[in-house]
This record gives sequence, C-alpha cells and structure tokens, in this order.
Amino acid sequence: MPTRSRWQIEVPRISLPTYLFDSPTAPLPTTPALISTTSPDKHFLSHAGYRLWSQRLALGLQRAGLAQGGRVLLFSGNSVFFPVVLMGIVMAGGIFTGANPSYVVRELAYQLQDSGASFLICSEGSLATGIEAAKLVGMGEDRIFAFDDGAASFEGRGKSRGNIRHWTTLLASDDDGRPFEWENRDTDDFLNQTIVLNYSSGTTGVPKGVMITHRNYVSNCVQSVHVVSLDPEYKAKIARSRYLCALPMYHAMGQVLFCFQGPVQRVPIFIMPKFDLVAMLEATQRFRITDLIIVPPIVVGMAKHPATPKFDLSAVERVISAAAPLGREVCDEFEKLWEDGGVNVKQAWGMTELTLTGCIFHPKAISTSNAVGELAPNCEIKIVSDDGLQEVSHGERGEVWFRAPSVMKGYWRLPEVTKEAITSDGWLKTGDIGRFDETNYLYIVDRKKDLIKVKGLQVAPAEIEALLLEHPNIADVAVIGVIVKGEEAPRAYAVLQQGSMVTAQEIQDWTAERVSRFKRLTGGVRFVAAIPRIPSGKILRKVLREQAKAEGGDSERRKSKL
Repeated sequence: MPTRSRWQIEVPRISLPTYLFDSPTAPLPTTPALISTTSPDKHFLSHAGYRLWSQRLALGLQRAGLAQGGRVLLFSGNSVFFPVVLMGIVMAGGIFTGANPSYVVRELAYQLQDSGASFLICSEGSLATGIEAAKLVGMGEDRIFAFDDGAASFEGRGKSRGNIRHWTTLLASDDDGRPFEWENRDTDDFLNQTIVLNYSSGTTGVPKGVMITHRNYVSNCVQSVHVVSLDPEYKAKIARSRYLCALPMYHAMGQVLFCFQGPVQRVPIFIMPKFDLVAMLEATQRFRITDLIIVPPIVVGMAKHPATPKFDLSAVERVISAAAPLGREVCDEFEKLWEDGGVNVKQAWGMTELTLTGCIFHPKAISTSNAVGELAPNCEIKIVSDDGLQEVSHGERGEVWFRAPSVMKGYWRLPEVTKEAITSDGWLKTGDIGRFDETNYLYIVDRKKDLIKVKGLQVAPAEIEALLLEHPNIADVAVIGVIVKGEEAPRAYAVLQQGSMVTAQEIQDWTAERVSRFKRLTGGVRFVAAIPRIPSGKILRKVLREQAKAEGGDSERRKSKL
C-alpha cells in the first residue's frame, strides 16, 4: 500500500498572485521584505512594493503585446527585482522561464527556441550572449531588454544600449499599475494553467520545460508553511526570522522559498547577487540570519573553510539541506560550528517536477541519519520494483513514485515523455531509488535515472554526448557520472575516428569552450574501442560505471566525509 502523509490539509483555490498578495489593493506591510545584501539601506522592496512593481510590469507587458500564455525568458542572476519579473509575467497571464546565468550561447538559444519565448530580459553583463542566442532563434533586438542589478532600476537611471531597451521601459506608471487586477478564478482550467517553465532534464535527456501551475505553487507553499507552523514557538520564531537567499532564483528551490514562501510568511529575505562562500558568511553575520536553506556543497564548504570560525553565526537557528544527498558525518562536523549544539541539519527531498518539496522534517524532530524526512502534507509515495510492476515491501528499496497536488502538469510540448513519467492515475516516476524505515522516514539511496549531479546542478549525459559527437575526431561516445574525491563529475568514454591523434585534454578543452562550467568533463576522458550497448542501441551505462570503479582515482559516493 502507498504511504500517505499524516497531514491532510485544505489548499485554497486561488491564483499564485492572490496567495501572495491577497488582492490588488489589500493592505500590505511597507517594511523591507526583499533586500539587497550589497546595498541594504537603499535597495529593497516592501511587500507592498513587490506587488506594485509586479503590477506595473504586468500592465506594461500586456501593452507591449504579451499574449495570454506567452513566454518571457529571464537570463540573469539574483536581484531584488527577480521576483518582480517572475510575478509580473504571471500577473500578465504569461509564462515565466528562467535560464541559468552561466549558460553559453548554444544553451541559451536552446531554451529560447524550446520555450518559444516572445521576450528576453537579459542581465547587462550577459547581453552579448543574449543577443547572439536571440539571433540564432530569429528574435529581434526589439524583444530584448537589459536587466541591471537593481541599482539603476531603483534610481530611475536605467539606460538603453543601442537597440536594446532597459527593462524599466516596460513598466507602466505607479498610478496606472496600482489598480491593475490579475486574473483569479477557482475553476480547474484556470488553476491548472501553466505559469512557469522550470527547465529540468527529468529522468533522462536534454533539458525539458517542467510545466508548473497556480495549483502546484500554492499547494507546495501551503504544505511547507503548514509543517513549519507546527512548531509550538512558531509565532515567536517567525517574528525574528531572517532568510538568506544564496541559491539561484532561476531554480525551483530559489523560487518557491524566496519569491513565494518567505514573502507569504512575512520573513525578510536578504538576496545575494551570486553565491560566494565568504560573502555568504559575511551576510549571515551582518544581517543576523536565522535560517540557512542551502545545498550540500555549501554545507561541506562551510565546514571545511578556514574562514568560517572567524564569523559570528550565533543567530542561525535552523539549517535545511536539499538538492543532493548529504552524509550524516558532514552534518555532524558542520554542527560543531555551534558550540552549544543548538543547530541540527535536516535534509529535505524534492524535485523540479514536484514544484519543490516532497519530504520534510517536523520542526521539533532531530535528524541523526541520512533520512530526508517524512511526507509533506497531502502527499503519497509508493516504492516500486525495478520493473515497475509491483510495490516492494515496506523497508525494501525501489523506485520512488510520488503523487500530490504539487506534481507538475507535465513536460512542455512533450506529451509522450509526460505519459512515460506520469501514470494515468497521477503517479510521478521520480527515478530516485529509496526506502522507508520503521518510522516512515524516507532515505534516498541511489538514482535510477542517468542524470549526473554536479554540486546540486543537473547534467544530462545525452546533452553532452550530442555535443561531443559534433567533434570531428569522435566516432561514438558515452558520458557517465564518476566519483572523484567524493564528488560526482562527468566523464566521457569516447571511440575515436580511425587514425585520430587527438588527446583527452584536447577534448576536455574543446568541450569546456562550449558548455557551462558545471557541465565540463571534470571526470576526464577515456578512450575505448567500443561503447557497450544493448541491441536497441541504448548505452549500457552500468558497464561503464563498473569500468570507472576499476580505474584509479574513483570511489563509491562517499557520505560527504571531510
């Protein structure tokens, strides 16, 4: 039988903007809510300001010709206006999609093309990449808008660059924007409309647009807020809480936590433009951050970095790690940063395809293992055998299948892929291998899917393989994740064209010029006579993984030992 969450709660049938702001004119706090860590005294938005700027952009986008369901791509790092762009697009009836700011031209062009974006809002520092990618997909410069770090927008000095206008030229005036009313209906067709495309590689393949709806976001936020509110001291804790956004807002985790959930809880959010460990430590000390919601590489980095003990982290009360497995050993070392033992690292589990959270710890629970918590409200899980034909016994390992109101609508324009991922009765096949213990805590023990995770970021082998096959000296290739010094890294096994004299380093360098840093072949390149495949042509990655284990310098994924 499927395991069901012990919490069943009601989810309001409202739009995401209504969940955040109640109505276009309802009273909202005017105290700082979204705050720049680089200029906190001047560059911040209140909850009321967050709504008004979003309304102004929504009206401006409609006036600029954004159609119902039209897509707008934001190519930028974090800023206090990132949530504004997202919410403005949703209020306008459009669909937001955010791209990794480290993308190169080829990668950005793919997402522009696949999403069918009508407009590109591009950070000033990445305009060259944005313009070139737009050219590749036939987007004119009149559809590209420059996006600054917030300073110029606040101060009204945003400048156009040639044919590229500043994003603030899209904004309606305060007076026009203030009465703007976004659509809000309680019908299924409206609540299940796609409002965001978060790109993910899913279980296999190149990145696909994950269709997230009003219902998905509201459900996931309500689930998480309900659990944290179970703390008997919730009101007092939330009144003094301060969040630090060190995670990218183009990613589902950054969106849900810092664009939606934090604002709904009325928690001030201090936003870093990009991640830097020392800058994060400085911000944690300076702004008396109470909650660190981070990923395993940050936990490891904080525990290992010699500068960490120099900072006052005494305000931190809660630490949650997600996005990739984290061993209990490193959690124990991390917790030693607090002499009083007052911080306990709790892991959470989720996926882009789940909007975000699937499992979570009760706020009063103490984590002493690798468990990722228990099921979030309104969620169900069943553990299924490798062949997908039956459930395994409680406590045995198998593929995690998940069902909840937060499960994605599907993959953008890929009905057959969606059908493979979601059963007719609503079960999402996650590709993660897990098991339950006797207390119904979930453990994620492996991945059925072929994805490689590099510091919490997804790398699809098929994407890198397709690129490597463009190399004139490579006849066939397979990419797998290998463990080097305890971290997962992409490695290519290549069959060279006859007579080729290319070196492994030359292939690594060639690839590095064409992909983002986290997709580089940091696990190396190995030359083989043939790629092992089944008769249908599918790569036998298990054979290559066994070969990788036999080669020097690799090991099993360690439990994040320091």
